[in-house]
Amino acid sequence: MGVMEEVCNICDASSKTRSHPASHLTDLNNLQNVTCWMSEPSTDYPHNVTLTLSLGKKYELTYISVQFCNRLADSMAFYKSVDFGKTWIPFQFYSTECQKIYDRNPNIKISKHNEQEALCTNTHALTSVPNRVAFATLEGRPSAFEFEHSPVLQDWVTATDIRIIFNRLSPDQAELYGLTNEMGVNITDMDQLKQRYYYSVGELAVGGRCKCNGHASRCILDKTGNYICDCKHNTAGADCERCKTFHLDRPWGRATSENANHCVACNCNLHAKRCRFNMELYRLSGNKSGGVCINCRHNTAGRNCHYCKPGYFRDLTKSITHRKACKACNCHPVGSLSRSCNQSSGQCICKDGVTGLTCNQCSKGYQQSRSPLHPCIRKPSYITGCCNSDICLLLLELSFQNSHYTGEK
Repeated sequence: MGVMEEVCNICDASSKTRSHPASHLTDLNNLQNVTCWMSEPSTDYPHNVTLTLSLGKKYELTYISVQFCNRLADSMAFYKSVDFGKTWIPFQFYSTECQKIYDRNPNIKISKHNEQEALCTNTHALTSVPNRVAFATLEGRPSAFEFEHSPVLQDWVTATDIRIIFNRLSPDQAELYGLTNEMGVNITDMDQLKQRYYYSVGELAVGGRCKCNGHASRCILDKTGNYICDCKHNTAGADCERCKTFHLDRPWGRATSENANHCVACNCNLHAKRCRFNMELYRLSGNKSGGVCINCRHNTAGRNCHYCKPGYFRDLTKSITHRKACKACNCHPVGSLSRSCNQSSGQCICKDGVTGLTCNQCSKGYQQSRSPLHPCIRKPSYITGCCNSDICLLLLELSFQNSHYTGEK
């Protein structure tokens, strides 16, 4: 049986050959060149040291693995952030004394009712892999086998940043320092012993994938140098978390193996470039269409720009998608009751005694007047209904006299 020999070396952050920077956590190690990150030695208790890994965008994590260079930390906590480090959410705890260090019950069981519960365990101290701690984000979570249909677990594994806090190197200070005398730690030896009290990690590995909600198979660099999803299915956003412009005819949904849930373009008949989604209309349509067009052009109107706006009517010789599908009614401003007309025929609504497609003529038996309210009045010769010959003669005489003022011959 061999005897382990303690080797002392000098650490110097200003020296390239003697430094142990954080970059050593993520470089590719090989057996001939094993690199380690080291924390500053300290005998303070608690000895808290924090490592933070910023991912730059949302990822769905599958595991976090920490390989220690020498001794395993007794107590450590994993946290995650989903808002780029503004807030932190407990992810996993490791300690031989969960209740004492983290005030957490080590015997909590995960069910479908608490799948986002951060556990505390001492299994890291019992692992068969020396000095390695590996946290599988979905292990023991009941809905893991139906992950793509579990928004709870999808949210649970999502992170923009990871934080690891080492809280205690050993539960036994005397064991840590190698002092076993009955008097405990000798204060006079503390400066010398301090050099042995540090955390050292050779590899921090994080497994996962870009969070693209099933709408992309890869991430690419954008113009600013940040990673974004290469979105498909008419989706957009850094995480393909929304439908792209003008593809809002149905609500956005995460893609699954059964359904791509692609975003559908609004039907605006080529008369609009923008639209919005209306859930009520979507439900009323039997979950088929909920898009509402915005700023219909070419004199069209309606949620689909499918009919002509007031003052215009359909030119049935042209398709509804044609730029000139709607023609102006051109209703006469005096002869019509409004500027609107029949959507199919173009017939304007005429005042009494007025006729014509645009209400620009007097009806038979009517003549033009000078009144804008009654532009056409009945001709005298069409006054009927007299049953008394004397009265009829009087009315005819009056009509004849009035004809000199209306231009009647």
